[in-house]
Amino acid sequence: RTPLTAIITYVGLLKKEKDSSRIQEYIEVLDQRSQRLKVLTDDLFEAAKASSGNIPTNLEKINIVSLITQGLGELNDKIEASQLEFKINYPKDSLYITADGRLFWRAVENLLSNIFKYALQGSRVYIDIEDLGTEILLSIKNISAYELNISADELMERFKRGDESRSSQGSGLGLSIAKSLIDIQKGRFNIQVDGDLFKAMIYMPKHNQ
Repeated sequence: RTPLTAIITYVGLLKKEKDSSRIQEYIEVLDQRSQRLKVLTDDLFEAAKASSGNIPTNLEKINIVSLITQGLGELNDKIEASQLEFKINYPKDSLYITADGRLFWRAVENLLSNIFKYALQGSRVYIDIEDLGTEILLSIKNISAYELNISADELMERFKRGDESRSSQGSGLGLSIAKSLIDIQKGRFNIQVDGDLFKAMIYMPKHNQ
């Protein structure tokens, strides 16, 4: 059931309940469901805004290696708590893309958020940055803790997750938002699924010197 349905149900129970301990239990459930509904609403609003293209963009020269390494540094506590081992590979020479730094990192952050939720505990996460000539490729690979039983195309659809039968704190909109954010920066976003291996690929225009 959706959080809204649960909220309506528990409000109905709360109106009739006389036992104070049960009332407190219902209030806790209502608090959890309302927070879940807020996440869904916020993500839906962001997805609609991103897909419409109505987000101001400030495309500029961005050092993609610095952006990724600094961003991972800020997430260090979360990375340690996840017990995942991050491996990052990139060329020695500086690589620059034309992008909006804030929106680009938001897209990457959505992918990392999925990894923190769904990656196999104790596994490795590979982040590779490659120079393809006219484009820079950022690829992120991880092993899912759950069986990825649908295709990459289905996984990209809104409200879809790798395993449709499991409950999750995510909205299922993360991949859709990431794709829309990359699209409005004139980049390309693709995913691949191979068994339990999930791979996201972001192609960004290389900055012309």
